[in-house]
This record gives sequence, C-alpha cells and structure tokens, in this order.
Amino acid sequence: MGILVQAGRPTGRFAPSPTGPLHFGSLVAALGSCLEARARGGRWLVRMEDVDAPRCRPAHADDILRTLDACGFAWDGEVIFQSRRAERYRDTLERLKAMAAVYPCGCTRSELEAAPAGIDGAPVYPGTCRNGLPPGKTARAWRLRMAGAIEFVDLVQGPQRQDLPREVGDCVLLRADGLFAYQLAVVADDADQGVDHVVRGADLIHSTARQIFLQRLLGLPTPAYAHLPVAVDATGAKLSKQTRAAPVDAQDPVPALVAAAAFLGQNPPQELRRLARTEFWIWALENWRLDRVPRVPAIAIEEQA
Repeated sequence: MGILVQAGRPTGRFAPSPTGPLHFGSLVAALGSCLEARARGGRWLVRMEDVDAPRCRPAHADDILRTLDACGFAWDGEVIFQSRRAERYRDTLERLKAMAAVYPCGCTRSELEAAPAGIDGAPVYPGTCRNGLPPGKTARAWRLRMAGAIEFVDLVQGPQRQDLPREVGDCVLLRADGLFAYQLAVVADDADQGVDHVVRGADLIHSTARQIFLQRLLGLPTPAYAHLPVAVDATGAKLSKQTRAAPVDAQDPVPALVAAAAFLGQNPPQELRRLARTEFWIWALENWRLDRVPRVPAIAIEEQA
C-alpha cells in the first residue's frame, strides 16, 4: 500500500507512539519538527507509530491529535497509522528476502541475555542463525544481515559513526509475534511520504545508522537527520509515559509551548506565556533557528505541565 507523495516539497514529520497522552518531551519533538519544516517552506506530517500494537491504544492516538490541535499545530494531509500498513511492510520484507539480505532466526530472548550489550543497551546478536537454522531450532523472526559502518552528520548532534555488526548486530525486522519492527516500518513510511528531514529526539539517534543501511539496500533516499536533546528528570530518566510524565494542558497550552521553545534554545520572551496561542506561533515561525538548538543529547528539567 503506497502513499501519494507531493514531489518537490520539503517534508518533515512528527511520529509519536500512542501509548499515552502527549507530554512535554513529545511536545519538544513536535514543535522542533514542525518549525523546521515550516521554516523550509515545506509540509509537516503527523504519523502514528503504532506498529507495536500491544502497547498502543486508539484512544491515546485520538488524545494526542486533540492536544496537538489545541496547541495550534496544523498538519498536512491525513494522519498515517502504521498498524494499517502491514501489507506495505510485508512487501518490503519480501524484497529483502529476494536479495538474501535477511534470514530466519530461531533464537529466543532468554537465549540472547548473555550476549554483550550494544550501543543502545540491547544485546548484540551473536549470529547463531546467520548461516542457517541450527538443528532443533525453528524460525521465529527475520533478521537483517548487517555489514560495515555507517557515517552521517546530524544537523544538531554533529558527526556520527556506527559499526553495525559490532555495535548493533543483525537486527530483527519481523518479530516472533508476527509484528513488523520499528526499523523496517519507519524506513518504508518515510520513503512513501517523501520525508526529507527527520527531526526527532536524540534517544533515537542510535537507530539512524540501521535506517540508513536499510535505505541504501532498498535504493531509497536518505533524509537529513536532526536529533533534538531529550528532556530528562533529575535522575536522568527520559520524560515518558512509562515515567508518568504529566500530559500537556490542552486547556492552557501556551506556557508549555513557550517552555518547549526555550528548551530548544530559541530564547522566547517570557511575556509570550501570557499571550494567546496565535501570538506564540507568529513569534515561533518568525524566529526559529535550528542552529540555536543545544548540541547535547539530553537536558534535565523540572517537569513541565
């Protein structure tokens, strides 16, 4: 299932996982991605990354969209849901099978616990099934054959390099539970939607090399990447639904919007907090500068409402 792309227009996107309400950390990513797309005269899309169906709820997606609307965000086109695109992901996996770029894996999670941790903390796959399923194992998942190193220059965090076999290992594209993995879904979605600038939180920067590797295998364009600092609490934990981050106040969103702009280094005048939502957006669109965003992976804050 493809998506009609408007050729020639710069395109950015905000792609939350609907596992809870929109909180300050997600608002930072939404604001940064929207302002960067609009500053380039381009489209800004919203996509629900609900490919991990057991963790996502339609009610959360509805709530996120209502909060974005209350904050004054205006997105282009329809909202795409990954949960409705399994056919597209299956077609992509079949292409990779035809290229011998993927292989079936029979390993369980418990069998991999002793493997050394990689760059994102997950075990680096030791290659048990890379040359064929060992006796007694049956296929549970499909893994991508990683090779070489990927280098790219992040527009915020600077030069990046990742040795894929050593730091990540062969990653899963189709899980044992039959769900497609994020890495496959996001590559197909960004290509189909014509996304040429990915502006998102720095907690996802370690995924980027895997996505670029997949893009190159499939002959797809590689977007520019800008990874914004993530908001963390005093203990260093990322603000998230799991840490019970407070939702953005949809009845009075301007203070949170101003705080998000300040977090991104844009130096908004504090009197904006007392003005209407329209005045905030006029100021933000006129004053956005990506080069002002702090070049750090995380910033500790007192949690914003």
